[in-house]
Amino acid sequence: MRAAVNTSYGPPEVVTVTEVPVPEPGEGELLVRVDVTTVNRTDCAYRAARPFFMRSMTGLRRPRRTILGTELAGEVVGTGAQVDQFAVGDRVFAYVEGRFGAHAEYAVVHQGASVATVPATVSQTAAAAATEGFHYARSAIRRAGVRPGDQVLVNGATGGIGSAAVQQLAALGVSVTAVCAGEPADLVRGLGAEHVVDYTTEDFTRLPDRFHVVLDAIGKSTFGRCRRILRPDGVYVSSELGPGWQNLPLSALGTLRRGRQRVVFPFPEEGQSVVEEIRDHLAAGTFRPVIDRTYPLAEIAEAHRYVETGQKIGNVVITVGTATPDAG
Repeated sequence: MRAAVNTSYGPPEVVTVTEVPVPEPGEGELLVRVDVTTVNRTDCAYRAARPFFMRSMTGLRRPRRTILGTELAGEVVGTGAQVDQFAVGDRVFAYVEGRFGAHAEYAVVHQGASVATVPATVSQTAAAAATEGFHYARSAIRRAGVRPGDQVLVNGATGGIGSAAVQQLAALGVSVTAVCAGEPADLVRGLGAEHVVDYTTEDFTRLPDRFHVVLDAIGKSTFGRCRRILRPDGVYVSSELGPGWQNLPLSALGTLRRGRQRVVFPFPEEGQSVVEEIRDHLAAGTFRPVIDRTYPLAEIAEAHRYVETGQKIGNVVITVGTATPDAG
């Protein structure tokens, strides 16, 4: 099978498409023919091993996992023993951040680990692009304790996480102020933002508003910069570790600062229930992943390069198998 492989750390050029053996499903596992996958910031961070401490998890000198990819949609073409929740022919989508392997024509997924059937009304493209942004946004919103009626600012509202956060917050009955470049402002309003701040012309940390929560979905700000726009008991939550990994110790201190401004860190919640929740939202039309660009697997290095610009709007999709590009 064809797969995007990186046997060393480095720039996008270290990713090459080559032939590798098709994996075999073990007990409780599905063999999925991958139709659609994505390239996201997680893939880029693991490929480049940035920050350096990531190598303690990914391999000190070279990657332990040479096929990246955290999201996929495709068709079950084989099963291992004891599989009782899925069958050959099922259309499925999965979130495989811990295992990776989605950047290939075939991938193995455990039947109880973040995999669900694709609703009949939902495209493979939409399903493949739905998981990472939604689950990181969900974790941040829950960890911050957002409640209906709160005022929340989302920095990086056009990214995969930010665009998912805006939709989830709006559905909760939250007043959302979205920070992004000016051009996609209408798109963000369409996702549910009440107010949009163009960061190219206005410093959002100088707004007169005071927010219950600042959700930094791209990690380009800091608690220190955002304190003046937080309420006295406001919460800063970021999808990134922050300069010098400051958000981890600040989050630990935050447990001692109840009732005062504090930082929380959203360790993501993985599991079957999250993907099933995403499936239900997709089927109901209450969540719509934003699709920016689509690349074929052969051009996946270009997709890495584009994601690293930090300018993507929503998600970057890779077509692998029979799926046709769409924004469904």
